[in-house]
Amino acid sequence: MSTKTPSKLVRGYEVVIGLENHVQLSTQSKIFSGASTAFGAEPNTQASAVDLALPGTLPVLNRAAVERAIRFGLAVGAKVAPLSIFARKNYFYPDLPKGYQISQFEIPVVQGGEVSFFVGDEKKTVRLTRAHLEEDAGKSLHEDYHGMSGIDLNRAGTPLLEIVSEPDLRSAEEAAEYAKTLHALVMWLSICDGNMQEGSFRCDVNVSVRKPGEPYGTRREIKNLNSFRYLVDAVHYEVNWQIDQIEDGLAIQQATVLYNPDTGETRAMRSKEDSADYRYFPDPDLPPLVIAPEWVERVKGEMPELPGVMAKRFIEVDGLPEYDATMMTQSLATARYYEAARDACKAPKLVANWVMGEISRRLNSEEREIGAAPVAPATLAALIARIQDGTISNNAARQVFDALWSGEGHDVDALIEAKGLKQMSDTGAIEAILDEVLAANTKSVDEYRAGKDKAFNALVGQAMKATKGKANPALVNELLKKKLG
Repeated sequence: MSTKTPSKLVRGYEVVIGLENHVQLSTQSKIFSGASTAFGAEPNTQASAVDLALPGTLPVLNRAAVERAIRFGLAVGAKVAPLSIFARKNYFYPDLPKGYQISQFEIPVVQGGEVSFFVGDEKKTVRLTRAHLEEDAGKSLHEDYHGMSGIDLNRAGTPLLEIVSEPDLRSAEEAAEYAKTLHALVMWLSICDGNMQEGSFRCDVNVSVRKPGEPYGTRREIKNLNSFRYLVDAVHYEVNWQIDQIEDGLAIQQATVLYNPDTGETRAMRSKEDSADYRYFPDPDLPPLVIAPEWVERVKGEMPELPGVMAKRFIEVDGLPEYDATMMTQSLATARYYEAARDACKAPKLVANWVMGEISRRLNSEEREIGAAPVAPATLAALIARIQDGTISNNAARQVFDALWSGEGHDVDALIEAKGLKQMSDTGAIEAILDEVLAANTKSVDEYRAGKDKAFNALVGQAMKATKGKANPALVNELLKKKLG
């Protein structure tokens, strides 16, 4: 399958998108101090002297944060730099206590790599520029302060991995699927809890438009999107706003913008800075980060099976198509659900179909994760087994599934019996009904024998009607063909 997605034009313009994702690493302490990273503490109770850069304090790099960066680099096929540098990014903002942020600039810890995903049934691969370690800033609070703003520095110094993509995305939908794939990957690797409401996974989206074949346009950066739906809506609005500006003869000014989900609009927050404005220079308090090959190999040996490796196994061992295998490895929870149901009923493709179909549809509509699905893998396997052995039809299986999902019961066989959904598979009984159907529909019989295949379907329909839909369709077809010669 091609890895190239054709350009999707909007009003004659090509959309160009790159993402910067801030991933809060799942360490218990901050990146340069021993202060806690736990969420929800009272304001300013988790900001140490190191986080505030008080005189006489020195930062000490958190080894666990580095290991999580290595794990990510290995997962995306990137180069893990044997030597990387921490720098001071200088800017002034109320929630930045030091007046600078410790980040990485010229030499990041993770270089290159790629992320693949599906948009519909088409595969897309996005190149990564880099992923670098840095500390988070604090948070400005604007509510319940009697008309004033407050500053909470609990987040200051929280370890982040900033993952930067190349501008390879060409639609809001592609950007959302990329972000979802990255979100699932960092949780799969256990380097981030993925909680978007708490700020553990944040998206900054760089958007520009251009006529096909022209150089890249001027980009505007939509900051701090914490919802995939908001990401799509924000990009759609921003793209149309930029096109309107251009067609009105106005130039796009590089800027940082915010998205307001209440109005569905983006608005400029400040002019966008370039790297020179931050006056980066190596942090004199931190030596270069040296990562020996032995350290990388140890981290590699402790990593879980990666989604791509697992998907390949599902293709080669289970016989799944590439699309199905990719969907079954969208998250570790989905993969574990699929494997448990597959092992219980030995029907990989049917399990994948149900997970991608009924289960995904209901989870999406109810905004649940698969771990909260009311139908357990073993129960789904029992339902699929009853389809396989001819006990129920596919239509009846959906009725049983509805009952299982709504909590009417948990025993597949009991629900089949209670609802009277068991298929008629008695050959003698079906043959007797078919004889009656053939005798009452001689015109259809003659038409079929004259070569009209549609007449056969009409006879099958009459047979199913006579059995109130309970006859085994495959058996009806087989016996009817024999009787018609």
